[in-house]
Amino acid sequence: EAQLVESGGTLVQPGGSLRVSCVASGSTTFYDMSWVRQAPGKGLEWVSGISSGGSTYYADAVAGRFTISRDNAKNTLYLQLNRLTTEDTAKYYCIQGNWRNIRPLPAPRSQGTQVTVSS
Repeated sequence: EAQLVESGGTLVQPGGSLRVSCVASGSTTFYDMSWVRQAPGKGLEWVSGISSGGSTYYADAVAGRFTISRDNAKNTLYLQLNRLTTEDTAKYYCIQGNWRNIRPLPAPRSQGTQVTVSS
């Protein structure tokens, strides 16, 4: 299983944008991948998934605002976050697999990246 390292989280104002990244130590070309998040005091929430072939999926809460993508040559997964609200404040993790309809979500093994939306 690839080691995953997230980055790019920061403090951003409501309505702002940022992109978070997830670099894998090994190839994830043939794996579906997902972004999940955990807000303070809440459980893990599936955010978005992308298949090995590039099909994308989004939770209703982020559809139309977030965009997932991948660069297989760089073993990197991205999540573009637009029109952010305070409800998007959370630690974001990438995990292998497309967990769109599967529960419970696995506990992330990586450190995640913190996104804080605040004025």
